Amino acid sequence: MTPPTGPGGRPGSTGRGPGNRSDSGTGNSAAWELLLPAASAPARARGRALQEALREAVRSGRLTPGTRLPSSRDLAADLGVSRGLVTEAYEQLTAEGYLRSGRGAGTWVGDAVRAARPRARDLAPRSPADRVDFVPGTPDLSLFPRAAWAAAQRGVLTELPHESLGYPDPRGLPRLRTALAELLARRRGVVADPERIVVVSGVAQATALLASVLHARGMRTAGVEDPGSPQHDALYASAGVGTVPLPLDDQGLAVGPLHASGVRAVVTTPAHQFPTGIAYSARRRAELLDWARSVDGLVLEDDYDGDFRYDRAPVGALQGLDPERVAYTGSVSKSLAPGLRLGWLLVPEWLADDVVERKRTSDLGHPAIDQALFARFVERGDYDRQLRVCQRAYRERRDALVAALEEHFPGARVSGIAAGLHAIATLPARYGPEDRFLTRVTGAGVAVRSLGEYGHGAGGDEAAAKEVRLVLGYAHLSPGRIRAGVGMMAKAV
Repeated sequence: MTPPTGPGGRPGSTGRGPGNRSDSGTGNSAAWELLLPAASAPARARGRALQEALREAVRSGRLTPGTRLPSSRDLAADLGVSRGLVTEAYEQLTAEGYLRSGRGAGTWVGDAVRAARPRARDLAPRSPADRVDFVPGTPDLSLFPRAAWAAAQRGVLTELPHESLGYPDPRGLPRLRTALAELLARRRGVVADPERIVVVSGVAQATALLASVLHARGMRTAGVEDPGSPQHDALYASAGVGTVPLPLDDQGLAVGPLHASGVRAVVTTPAHQFPTGIAYSARRRAELLDWARSVDGLVLEDDYDGDFRYDRAPVGALQGLDPERVAYTGSVSKSLAPGLRLGWLLVPEWLADDVVERKRTSDLGHPAIDQALFARFVERGDYDRQLRVCQRAYRERRDALVAALEEHFPGARVSGIAAGLHAIATLPARYGPEDRFLTRVTGAGVAVRSLGEYGHGAGGDEAAAKEVRLVLGYAHLSPGRIRAGVGMMAKAV
């Protein structure tokens, strides 16, 4: 292969391109093509470009181990670059292990590289476009306030002091913690001290931090609601803490089994229990706090969708009743987008130092620009406006779901409070058994989850087992899509 004229009009090769040398092997022909763009790079970037092109040729296997490379003089002449540029590239890649050389023996491709060309896969959960997905947990991402968010971002980048781009306070920027304290006190009734708020990357990190601190304090088990969120088991297990499933009754977490369990920490969703949809009664809230005081324990309150109540004002957070026995956590995953990875953890004073230190050692703090952006978003009222937009949309979709179930499944019951992003639908026994129902609707292109999938193996009575009990997420679906999905389920069974 005869190389063309060198870049920039410089003389190229004399016809002795690397691919034509008998000692270079066939691999160099492929490598030659990779090196030509590097030789055409701007003068200041040409050396780096040549080094990266050689690395890529070795990584991809186009230059195989044991291949002898041209001398620096010959390759420089072939590429139309200075010999010093090639010599420097050879020396750099030899130091890194990509090449090897011996005195008077030339330069060869080393055998240390085994990496294949990387392939980036997207493992984020996705639903096929031809399916109707009622799996709960996802908000309507099209409601994300792009224009307001972009305006806040421009304002932050303009006004943010240079020093704020350094390592932040591991608790979070004081500006954001102050804004969150005011927001949570006003909307959720918490006792919010900015000094005890820790900005985290969502409820998952808040749970993991607390689990790690509790393990360090000697706790080896924590109670979880049954049925409840499946992620709690894995998060606590990652910190070496086992989980004990605790049953619910119609008022919330059953107190008797809680006392008998021996645990001193319990994870709860009292404002809108996931997945059953009930709200803890005032009596049960008081009993839960009495338990925590009696065992010198802790309640972790996961307020995952507490802002979304459609028939009345939301019930205030449990934390407001006893800030020293309740750790409170929430996020923007349901109100803005889970991809922002932004949340908060409000901890009792006796745990604050340990949690902050654990946060510092885990990631050195949340990204400063993201924090400043959200602080501005809250301060200017944009977050309150977003919550109102979501409330209107999600209330409409819940109403559409209830109406569609009444039309297509006569006798169906929707239980739980009118709140959140999901509802529990119990269909009459004639539509069961449940496993056959799920098989048929899945085959018809509808993704659904049964209430039993969120349990820890405890069985119900025989009558309940014959019913079909579904956890239906609706927030991410348009009213038309909801009606179509329920119709597809009815047709399938």
